[in-house]
Amino acid sequence: MTAFDYKQAFSRNIGWVTADEQEKLRHKKVAIAGMGGVGGSHLIVLARLGIGKFHIADLDVFEQANFNRQFGASMSTLNAPKAATMAAAVKDINPEADVTSFDHGVTLENLDAFLDGVDIYVDSLDIFALEIRRAVFARCYAKGIPTITAAPMGMGTAFLIFMPGKMSFEEYFCLDGYAFEDQIIKFVIGVSPSVQQRHYLVDRSSVNFLKKKVPSTAMGIELAAGAACTNVLKILLGRGEIICAPRSLHFDAYRNRLLKCWRPFGNRHPMQRLMFWYVKRLLAREAAGKR
Repeated sequence: MTAFDYKQAFSRNIGWVTADEQEKLRHKKVAIAGMGGVGGSHLIVLARLGIGKFHIADLDVFEQANFNRQFGASMSTLNAPKAATMAAAVKDINPEADVTSFDHGVTLENLDAFLDGVDIYVDSLDIFALEIRRAVFARCYAKGIPTITAAPMGMGTAFLIFMPGKMSFEEYFCLDGYAFEDQIIKFVIGVSPSVQQRHYLVDRSSVNFLKKKVPSTAMGIELAAGAACTNVLKILLGRGEIICAPRSLHFDAYRNRLLKCWRPFGNRHPMQRLMFWYVKRLLAREAAGKR
């Protein structure tokens, strides 16, 4: 067998990064919570970028319902733990990588260990895991760790970056005092203020926040990974413009549209209040139609 050579393995990155920058990436540590949809693809892209250290977390196993979008999901990994499977995939790409798996997911009890020594946090938690998501973002903000969430939205992606000292997750999303379903709506329209994907959703019954059910596509997942990991590179290397909250980007490949959004005051912005009312009304109408 050929011995692993880090410089050879990631030599094709050189040109987009310098040799010195590649060496910096080799020693960076990235935390990713969630190894399903976007998380698995985020991890693989960053591993191929040559990132040398990871903290990853997931408490779930792969199922057939994951096949349409999740990197690690296949017949050979059915019922296999997601975190362990993805850790093995990283080690197969870079045997030198230092991967710490949190096989019971991220909890309030292990949050400090999960974020220990981390240079950036990439949010990949399930859309409905709002309580622990809020806790992770709050702890990152307190520790001065940059955070990014890039969500697959239909056949596109929308992303938000929260930088130390800038607008925080809580200031932007304004979730306090709302019922769970309303918090999910506020999270979706916060990440994707334009909600471009609503224009081509052909079966609205596929969206049911109370049953924690939303449709997804592999195209949205891979576009999200490209957007998120490009910004991870820029933040870790300290180069290139960073668009952070309350600004965001949403690219939709189906609609051939790239929208730059600016929402001062986050979800308190008048346009966000209007979108919240609009989406809530759509969902209520759909629920009434089923009855």
